[in-house]
Formats: sequence, structure tokens, C-alpha cells
Amino acid sequence: MAAPRPYWKGHLKLSLVSCPIALYSAATSSERVSFRQINKQTGHRLRQQLIDEVTREPVESADKGRGYEIGKNVYLPIEDDELDAVAIESSHTIEIDRFVPRAQIDERYFDSPYYLAPTDEVGQEAFAVIREAMRSEGMVALARIVLAKRERVIMLQPWDKGLLGTTLRYGYEVRGADEYFEDIRDVKVAPDMLKLAKHILETKAGDFEPTEFSDRYEDAVVDLLKRKQAGMPAPRAKPVPGTTNVISLMDALKKSLGSAPAVAPKKSAGGKRAAAKEEAMRKQPQVKLPIAGGKKAAGKGAEKPADKPAVAAPSASRAKARRRSA
Repeated sequence: MAAPRPYWKGHLKLSLVSCPIALYSAATSSERVSFRQINKQTGHRLRQQLIDEVTREPVESADKGRGYEIGKNVYLPIEDDELDAVAIESSHTIEIDRFVPRAQIDERYFDSPYYLAPTDEVGQEAFAVIREAMRSEGMVALARIVLAKRERVIMLQPWDKGLLGTTLRYGYEVRGADEYFEDIRDVKVAPDMLKLAKHILETKAGDFEPTEFSDRYEDAVVDLLKRKQAGMPAPRAKPVPGTTNVISLMDALKKSLGSAPAVAPKKSAGGKRAAAKEEAMRKQPQVKLPIAGGKKAAGKGAEKPADKPAVAAPSASRAKARRRSA
């Protein structure tokens, strides 16, 4: 299997200590089923064309530009070289500004996750020093990085043998909660209702296991594509059940308690992984049609997703990749 390609390469720097590193995307959506727009009459793929909003004439790519709207249908033209002149110079260095307690960072500011790893033997020791210093103090680092011409704040924290970097949103990008919660009344919860609700919570308590959750819509789309390719009729939409009005909250809590499943005995970490793997293998379809899947998720330790279909036959490069991963 080919090594994952880095999204960014540069140096991690703490004061006078630095080491060469690579940045890898820690999340991907390429495994999801995707569709193309097609002509229903011919089955051919459609291509979008730029149209002048006023003249309704097609516009060539060479005539495409940028503009900032300063009034209705009034735009201030901006040239690429003007944007390049104000772009933040990329030093390809992640220089740590400060260390803060992890609990101080609001989750609403989290954006995209990345893995950071050293790229040569010489930098391994410096990388380990920075990582273990943070781990021993229970702190995370705040630094800046230039990605796609924009400067981003990135939070770094120890993650296994490497670092996990999470880009953070700026303050102006995060909305305050007051305007959304201002109409919620201050309700005094009755002690007996709270006791029942807490008991229901205890019956559903457990550990977070990502493998226990599946994308039911994705699974349904996969099944739909397989049925259509096999010439079988597509499933019909199921009627949406109506909602019932809750007359008594206490009665609803009591009924919920009666229908809550018993707490399963906790398993060891190894037992959980084995059970999750066994369950995932059991759920995999036994009959596989020749429908190409997405690319394999990159990075060590990434979960191997189930095969995802695509109606079109795989390209040569994707077929080759599938043979390597088989």
C-alpha cells in the first residue's frame, strides 16, 4: 500500500527547537457514495457553463474574474495579483505561540483535524521532546499555520506517537448562543421526574464506540444501487409514522423506563475491539456486485470502511488501487 500523501510539509518550532514535519488530513468524506448530474434522455454526464446574469450569454474561463458586491448588482472587481499582494507569506513553519489547558478551548471553535508526524530520523528526538512536554503538563499548544493562503490558528495535542492538530475558527466565525436560547423558560424540574430521567440515563449509559454507529442513509443508498444494478425493483418509501401528543410527562418517563434495555456488562478494551470487528464482519454483505468503492482512508489506525458502490465502472487507476488493497 502506498504511503499517504501529506497535505502540508514544513517545520514545527518551539523557541530554538525545531523539526521537519508533515501534516496529514485526519478525516475524509471520499468514502461516501457520490452522484453525477446526467442527462436523463441520453445518460450522458452534464457540464456546467458560466452564464452572464444580465446578457445571458456564455462566458469563457479566461473572462472569469472576482468581484465584491458593494450594492445591488454592483461589484468591485478584484484581480488575482491584488489578492496575492496581501496574502500572508507562508513560512512553512508552525511556530508555537503559547500553551494552554485543553479544557479552556471551546469545542465550537474546532474546525478540521490533522495528524502531524516527523519526516526524518534527525527530527524524531526534537518532535518527541515537544510532544512529551505537553503530555506531562496536560497542556495543548496554540500555533499559526498558513493553509490555502489563509492563516489559521491550530491547536496541537499529543496523540499516540504523534500529534493531533485541529484548526480553530476565529471569534467572528462562531455565533453566540443567547439569541437561540433566549426564549427557553427557566423550568424547575420536579425531583421525582429528575430521578426517573436519571435512572433512564443510567440504563443507557455506556462507552463511546464509533464502530457501533453506522450511516443508515449511506447503507440504504448502497443497497439501492446494488438492487438497481441487479435489475431488482427499488424499495418504496415507507410511510412516516405520526407523532403522538404527550399528555403526562411523568407517564412518558415511566413508560420509557419500562422499555429501556438492561445495561450490558462492560467488556475489556480488547474484548470490545474483537466484538466490534466480529459485528462489522457479520454486517458486511455476502454478495458483492462489481460496484467500485471509494478510496481507502489514509493514516495509520484508520478504520477500514465497508465497500461503497458507484454505478459507473471503476477507472484504471481506481481498479489498480482496489487490487493493491485486496
